[in-house]
Amino acid sequence: MENLKSTPLEAEHIKLKAKMAPFGGWNMPIQYESIIEEHNQCRSKVALFDTCHMGEFFFKGDLQETNIEMAFSFNIGTIKIGKCRYGLILNEKGGIVDDCIVYRLSEDELMMVVNAGTKDKDFNVIKSVLKGNFVFEDKSDVTSKLDVQGPLSRDVLRKYFPNVIEELKYFSFTKDKLLGEEILLSRTGYTGELGFEIYMPSKICVDVWNDLLKDERVKPAGLGARDLLRLEMGYPLYGSDLDEDTTPLEADLTYFVHFDKDFVGKDVLIKQKNNGIEKIRVGFVCEGRRAPRHGYKIFAEGEDIGYVTSGGFSPSLGKGIGMGYVKTKYSTENSLLELSQDKVKIKAVVEKFPFYKDGSLRK
Repeated sequence: MENLKSTPLEAEHIKLKAKMAPFGGWNMPIQYESIIEEHNQCRSKVALFDTCHMGEFFFKGDLQETNIEMAFSFNIGTIKIGKCRYGLILNEKGGIVDDCIVYRLSEDELMMVVNAGTKDKDFNVIKSVLKGNFVFEDKSDVTSKLDVQGPLSRDVLRKYFPNVIEELKYFSFTKDKLLGEEILLSRTGYTGELGFEIYMPSKICVDVWNDLLKDERVKPAGLGARDLLRLEMGYPLYGSDLDEDTTPLEADLTYFVHFDKDFVGKDVLIKQKNNGIEKIRVGFVCEGRRAPRHGYKIFAEGEDIGYVTSGGFSPSLGKGIGMGYVKTKYSTENSLLELSQDKVKIKAVVEKFPFYKDGSLRK
């Protein structure tokens, strides 16, 4: 078995009888009691997720002189201090190396949050474009992250952060103190609900986790529920829905590409933009409760037109849902699809993201 890394909370998950499994090189909790119950907990109250496996990089230097803009598909210089922005790291072919969030800590300081499985690759790709005077550090090993997600998350966190929690807007963050340590509290989310992230020194992570779980409105949730929640929102998962051979235009993420700046892979994307794309990521809702899995083929009018990248049963819709890549001409809303593997055949229809529209995300 591969050598799996552990978050500071591994012993806590085991105490809670979590089902553990490998994810991105880490031993992570997939579920505690029931994936559906944990999903519903996040949609109705508060779910607590261990996301300590994510990578955190810190940069200090002049944004122009160090050339850091080249590493990202989106404008870094226009992010206001105290704000963060989602976007992509691309390769020379315009393929997606990773998706990430960049936090503007000060005029010349950034924090970048990247996926666990691509962390080392991301660090090297970003570093390869840098020049001049800069400090660029991977502090993932000493930084822990907890996600507090759900419509009551602000109420739960009010006792810890009474002075800042009310004012924190979507895709904003602030510094504060917790258990005597400086932490960063942000409000982004990957579930479609109101939610906050606490970045903290790893040494206080277990205490913070256990203290949050003393609140009866809060329950732990694993990666199984997280996957369903993000799928209901149509959020792609790196490694399943995004990879180095897929461009942002094909992934339907053109919004996160700022063509008014230079970045690695831009020339390829301009050509693609002008010539059109052959495939694009779409969402679909199945006829019944049955859901396809990664790798199922997608057919339309008897033709093999693509493949499924993510699928699952949506508790919110009571139906199977998923996403995948299809020939562009079949990407219009209400297009009829058949998802197939061996003898399994599932009828589905193309629908716009998000599938779940009742969230408290921006409230």
